[in-house]
Amino acid sequence: MRQTSNPFLAITAPGILDLKPYVPGKPVSELERELGIRDSIKLASNENPLGSSPRVKEAILAEWPEIARYPDGGGFALRSALARKHGLDPDCITLGNGSNDVLDMIARVFLAPGYESLFSQHAFAVYPISSQAVGATLKVTPAREFGYDLEAMVDMVSEKTRVIWIANPNNPTGTWVDGDALERFIAAVPGNVIIVVDEAYTEYVEEPDYPDASRWLGKFPNLVVTRTFSKVYGLASLRIGYGLSHPAISDLLNRVRQPFNANSLAMAAALAALQDGAFVQRSVQVNRDGMRQLIAGFEQLGLNYIPSVGNFVAVDLGRPAAVIDQALLRAGCITRPIAGYGLPNHLRITVGTADENARFLAALAEVIV
Repeated sequence: MRQTSNPFLAITAPGILDLKPYVPGKPVSELERELGIRDSIKLASNENPLGSSPRVKEAILAEWPEIARYPDGGGFALRSALARKHGLDPDCITLGNGSNDVLDMIARVFLAPGYESLFSQHAFAVYPISSQAVGATLKVTPAREFGYDLEAMVDMVSEKTRVIWIANPNNPTGTWVDGDALERFIAAVPGNVIIVVDEAYTEYVEEPDYPDASRWLGKFPNLVVTRTFSKVYGLASLRIGYGLSHPAISDLLNRVRQPFNANSLAMAAALAALQDGAFVQRSVQVNRDGMRQLIAGFEQLGLNYIPSVGNFVAVDLGRPAAVIDQALLRAGCITRPIAGYGLPNHLRITVGTADENARFLAALAEVIV
């Protein structure tokens, strides 16, 4: 049925009307269906090019006979394993349908009309989406060299500020905050302000000064750290992530957490993924080599890029990236334009396999001439 206007605008909750939905990376199936091509590659969504550990398939098949049963709503086995991994009590852990789910819980618990949500320019799109959806006021600090200006963020904190969001490393820029700077920042923020440190890409970071913010949970009760199995563990399609916090915060998050938000197959897969450290190490090595390959290719083409410690890198094409992106799509390469993040000349490229990186660089060399 064709609709020229939405008849429900008048009864829509505040904040929803101006909300722009999250735009995911284009699936391979969609591109091939639209253009009638085959053998395309996707370097758009920061997925692990190696897939997942072989142990994951075994765990899913073992869980399959119970697929008609509801999952353990409390996620006892996975929460226990994560508690051991992080040296925390299981009561400090909140499971999510991906870490995005936990981020959304935080917004629903601590934000409302009249309260402020503070984040940086070029920050992950879910922060403003979840904040605006509950009617909170958005406050954005200008970026410093594409990353966080923590001093400016402290200065913008007011009596109405309730949540501060920091992705470390940041998506889509790949920039990061060192441990000393981040700890000083958290200490400078009032204790009645929730500080979220989103560590979705933490396993890829090899910088010596990069912090594991979960180690500060005992020192800062207002800190929440989020992690995901979607990136280095390769479980993006299963949607499983978690938050680490003081038990008092976890208690509140679990009050709004949807029943059975973590499904049985996802939890079984996550447990198996945690046990395969060799797969994680191999994934990090492939990412390290692939990042060098992409950077060398950009430098050969005379293109600037934002130094990244994640499994992606944003390259500056020196012109609107949307046109180049369309040409790359026709060449069977899916990348991610990030104009919506305030970077209209940049494409974000996920590090792929050596063959995928080479194919992308060859296509890029052809379309930018």
